[in-house]
Amino acid sequence: MYVVELTFTQPVEEVAKQVQAHLDYLDKHYAEKNFIASGAKNPRDGGVILARASLSREQLETILEEDPFKQHQLADYRIIDFVADKYDPAIASLI
Repeated sequence: MYVVELTFTQPVEEVAKQVQAHLDYLDKHYAEKNFIASGAKNPRDGGVILARASLSREQLETILEEDPFKQHQLADYRIIDFVADKYDPAIASLI
């Protein structure tokens, strides 16, 4: 499983111009079963995406290149690869 942390590199006003395109990008990857959850960080200086373990790191990096935030150089991306050893049984199919 992966945690992707996005940190904005531009003012929120610039980021806001690409929010709808970013949401469309997320919807595409939810439909393709690549992403598990996503949302804004608090304070609003970026966001987080949880991606499935079934992806290779290279596949995830390719997917992230499609993100309008990345294409418009609005955020830096940090990928954390981890093994979920413990989790709620209700989400077992997502792990």
